[in-house]
Amino acid sequence: MESFTIFYTLLGGLGLFFYGMKFMSDGVQAISGDIIRKMINSLTANRFMAVGVGLLVTCLVQSSSVTTVMTVGFVNASLMNLTQAIAVILGANIGTTITGWLVSLNLGDFALLLVGVGFFPGLFSKTERWQHLGLCILGAGLLFLGINAMTSAMISLKGSESFMNSISYFTKDHAGAYISTIMMGCLLTMIVQSSTAMLALTMVMAYVGILPYHTAICMVLGENVGTTISALLASIGATSNARRAATAHGFIKVVNVIIVLIVFPIYLQAVNALIPQDPYFMNEQGYFPFAMAHIAWAHTLFNVIAAIVFLPFTNVLARVVTNIIPERFEKEVPHLLVLGDPNNMLPAASMTQAESELRKMKDIVERMYKLTREYWDADEYDSKKLAKIIDYERITDNIHKEITVFLCYVMEKPMSHHQSEQIQSMIKISDELESVADYIERLANYRERFKKDERLTGESRDEFFQFLDDVGSFFIMVGNGLQDGEYVDMSKIEAKSHELQLWADSMREKHLDRISKGSYPPVTALTYSDMVVALRKIRAHSFLMASAIENLHAKHE
Repeated sequence: MESFTIFYTLLGGLGLFFYGMKFMSDGVQAISGDIIRKMINSLTANRFMAVGVGLLVTCLVQSSSVTTVMTVGFVNASLMNLTQAIAVILGANIGTTITGWLVSLNLGDFALLLVGVGFFPGLFSKTERWQHLGLCILGAGLLFLGINAMTSAMISLKGSESFMNSISYFTKDHAGAYISTIMMGCLLTMIVQSSTAMLALTMVMAYVGILPYHTAICMVLGENVGTTISALLASIGATSNARRAATAHGFIKVVNVIIVLIVFPIYLQAVNALIPQDPYFMNEQGYFPFAMAHIAWAHTLFNVIAAIVFLPFTNVLARVVTNIIPERFEKEVPHLLVLGDPNNMLPAASMTQAESELRKMKDIVERMYKLTREYWDADEYDSKKLAKIIDYERITDNIHKEITVFLCYVMEKPMSHHQSEQIQSMIKISDELESVADYIERLANYRERFKKDERLTGESRDEFFQFLDDVGSFFIMVGNGLQDGEYVDMSKIEAKSHELQLWADSMREKHLDRISKGSYPPVTALTYSDMVVALRKIRAHSFLMASAIENLHAKHE
């Protein structure tokens, strides 16, 4: 096979492998999006739970880089502390080894069958879940077709004497060759930006006999270090804690490689003891059929060792990286850098971040409402409080814009119909919160209309403050559904909303009656009406927000 043919066959095989992995990942993410969100939200201070979350999420998305970048984003958003992040990363490193086991199955003979089986649900099924399942199976078929193409290219490459001579030093059995191979694996992974693809390529090279078993293991060790570049790049410009999480990831990999390299012969013996077949056995076709399984085991064992070594010392490691990267002054900015780049995150992870920002937005609106009540209750006009209320409203405008733009970008990514509906509900919640903030600001500004000799007093004042407090309680009750993520009792909310609406109508009529009797100056009629209308609008937008929260937490059928 000519050099150019070898090159495009290898490149085409890699392309099929990448697309197969992408289809599988997209399909699994669409099916398990709610599961991923629940796992992320279940993170606690328990480090074993965090390892389990990192492992399971990575098994589902089939990329430790995606999980570690997501983790860096969560630390940046203060959704996860540094110790939790380290534990999640340890779990993600174990979870990514599932790809090696998938490749080791060597189902190339069934690749077209998998493509065919996966194609039919996508073409004929009207059920979204079956369509995504078909996408997963189709992806697996493309993955194995890619491995077949890479194997064909490697067989031809093995026949090239010049190529084999060029890599002869790396295949030797001594410390210098081991270190050189590790560095080469690290460099190639940094360039390709995918340890999964490099792992598959390494396993294929060992299968056809280009790389001896021990050289392939060293290459895998280097690939484990090279994959940390994704998290390090994602941490650029992030908070100190996010950069610490990325640094901890690299530190874990490098130290673990050093540990394994020191005991390399024992490490190989341990791998061989786990699988009875001889990795150096060559069949009649000249292939090494057992090398792939041994490499998959070596990859898994490497990351299990890292978890065993570092998990008891996550707090110590957190302190080490904190000393390496000291706290820096991080000026507060008027936009939500914590949301990160949706292109580098899973839709489920992006939704978790956006939901966290919605909770913060809701808290700001609650503080704004409380401050407005204090502002109205004060005997004297307080310009500082009014300025703070106006500032809160400006902040909610910025948050609303950032969340909406962020979620619109997220919606461009492959996702299930249910996830799309959830994102639309989040955008709706953001809209309603921003509208509530607008009417709170209006309510505060109405305070300026009452001069000292036109102060609201008596029954109208008492009714106004009672209504103000009840509408505030209603908004808090609705917002608790967003805070807790629990079932929203819409029947209770509808009843309370209707009660408040009738009460508002009654208040305006009573106040007009008092004005007709000379109890209040006529000029207060318009202002009082505007005040009640503002509270009615807050009630209305709170009710619409409740419907959106109910849709957000609705079960996926």
